[in-house]
Amino acid sequence: MGSGELSPAALPRSFFDRPSHEVAPDLLGRVLVHGPVAVRLTEVEAYGGPGEDPAAHTYRGKTPRNAVMFGPPGHLYVYFTYGMHFCANLVCLPDGFGSAVLLRAGEVVAGIEEARARRSATGDGRSSRGDGTAARSRTIPDRDLARGPARLAVVLGLLREHNGLDAIGDAARALPGEAPFASGHRLTGVPHGAAAVLEGRPADPASIRSGPRTGISTAKDTPWRFWIDGDPTVSPYRPHVPRRRNAAATSVGEAPSS
Repeated sequence: MGSGELSPAALPRSFFDRPSHEVAPDLLGRVLVHGPVAVRLTEVEAYGGPGEDPAAHTYRGKTPRNAVMFGPPGHLYVYFTYGMHFCANLVCLPDGFGSAVLLRAGEVVAGIEEARARRSATGDGRSSRGDGTAARSRTIPDRDLARGPARLAVVLGLLREHNGLDAIGDAARALPGEAPFASGHRLTGVPHGAAAVLEGRPADPASIRSGPRTGISTAKDTPWRFWIDGDPTVSPYRPHVPRRRNAAATSVGEAPSS
């Protein structure tokens, strides 16, 4: 994992007022804060707008389900997938464009005990005896706490009610001038229930890699997945595997409208 100080300065809305495939690599190393937990982003995926990216939720236009993706920029688009997981995205471009960046993985840099408790509460901290019964709890390695989009949403406590939450507005203005990262990986300065995207520690451009997005069947060769090379919190790449039942994908793409 990376080393060095994390800047507590909040990113402005203009940072997100660009195409998602430009915003995505620039998000690597930035810090998303929600309540007591903060995650430094190490892996993301970009998704384009209507008629542009067949893997995006917005490809066929605006619906009640994807309305948040149509702006304004800097808001969280949180959706439910596979009937069991939430995934979080940050909206890009001005009102009406329908674009976002999926947050795939990161390093928990504040509130680590809260993050571990949230993961354990989902059952991820338990192993199985093989007969379907739960065995003793196991300790989740730090690198695995937010390694994958569903896990990232869990540790940050992002649920359906956070869809549309502004990660730029009042939360960012409320940040104090001093660094919010206190000793013991505990965060201070962000109001309860608020979200903010901080400058953090941007990834070295030489360490950024790109490739196909994970688990999608359309536009599967578009190289809009970006990650920090060698970072242990990055999730493994998995190509699309056809499923027998109709279910939402684990990306911003290919989920049926609701």
